[in-house]
Amino acid sequence: MSTLLIKNIRTLVSCDDDDAVYEGVDLYAEDGVIRAVGASLPQAADTVLDGSHMLCYPGLVNTHHHLYQVFSRNLPQVQRMELFDWLKTLYERWKKLDAEVVRYASLVGMGELLKHGCTTCFDHHYVFPRGSGDLPGAQFAAADALGMRFHASRGSMDLSVKDGGLPPDSVVQTVDEILRSSADVIARFHDPRPHAMHRVALAPCSPFSASADLLRESAALARQYGVRLHTHLCETKDEEDYVFARCGVRPLAYMETLGWLGEDVWFAHGIHFNDAELKLLADTGTGVAHCPISNMKLSSGVARVPEMLRLGVTVGLAVDGSASNDGSSLMEELRAAYLLHRLHAGREAPSGYDVLKLATRGGARLLGRDDVGQLAVGKCCDLFLVDARRLELTGALYDPKSVLATVGLRGAVDTTVVNGRVVVAHGRLTALDEDRLAREADAVCRDYLNR
Repeated sequence: MSTLLIKNIRTLVSCDDDDAVYEGVDLYAEDGVIRAVGASLPQAADTVLDGSHMLCYPGLVNTHHHLYQVFSRNLPQVQRMELFDWLKTLYERWKKLDAEVVRYASLVGMGELLKHGCTTCFDHHYVFPRGSGDLPGAQFAAADALGMRFHASRGSMDLSVKDGGLPPDSVVQTVDEILRSSADVIARFHDPRPHAMHRVALAPCSPFSASADLLRESAALARQYGVRLHTHLCETKDEEDYVFARCGVRPLAYMETLGWLGEDVWFAHGIHFNDAELKLLADTGTGVAHCPISNMKLSSGVARVPEMLRLGVTVGLAVDGSASNDGSSLMEELRAAYLLHRLHAGREAPSGYDVLKLATRGGARLLGRDDVGQLAVGKCCDLFLVDARRLELTGALYDPKSVLATVGLRGAVDTTVVNGRVVVAHGRLTALDEDRLAREADAVCRDYLNR
């Protein structure tokens, strides 16, 4: 049995059902599960941390990412493009992916997430070039090497340029190929048990790269195996026009005809929903992954998050693909989301603490979990610590629940714990040599970009 004790935590923000904030408490965990929170706990532990100067928060939950895009960041030719042109340009690079590239990109992207307090990551991987190897296996291996709690998707595309889609022929597959592979990935990696480190979702890419048959059959297969469903939806006006031209309805109505509404479904972006569609999301329990920085970079629009929250739509926070964000810090998304909605919604915008809960409890709900995103007895011991004595936080700790969104946090957190194990210490990854990883990943990236 492995045990962890954090002693005398200055401030613990639990994000639990009572929104409790504790001062001067200990936290004790066994085998990755929190067993006690309270003052002067009597337990001893294998690992003991001093929390006397620390702010303690639940680990952040990233609900939409494309880790392979870490190796196509900051490319000058796409910096002023919007989504459709951006995708068509980058597919020419992405069609050269292989398992080594995906593994190193995943190590770099998840490493950055961990260093900034994110403990659970969902990745939407949908590019499977012919002969590229075991890409889901490469991702799970990277997550295990770092100690990240990882939800992978078996994403998919079956509409190439010749079918009216955007990707080249070499990265699409037939519906039968996709369904066989999806069942295999679920069998190999999905763990439905509480406190699981591995889970799988099925995630056709989008209505403009996945056929109606693929979307319908993926939904049926997901429900057969009890896994969740995810795709991009209502990200841009171009998508809305595309779906209406081909199907005669708006994107959400189209997805409804294919069985893509319900508590097991969440959409990335969800910018261009109208009033009736927001109510339908709320009534059906369908969720939205909010990607503020990506939405701004690609000029896609501003998601109606204040209205979603008032209606009871489940909303989580996400970094989106590193090439539409140029980073993998969910911590940065906290402040971006807070400021974006203050600008657009004024007093109706979510508070700083509301945004923190999107990145913790909201994200957990999107992923179908009630064991992460909060610090309470019986929940996963996933958390991060920030030294309250940092200069940039001086004079800003009157409201520790909101400070990460209102003031923000520059630089890495001090400590990240996943499943009761310290995976970031003093702002550095513990499982891997960061300097060596950076050198090796840079070499892989350069080779990939020069193919």
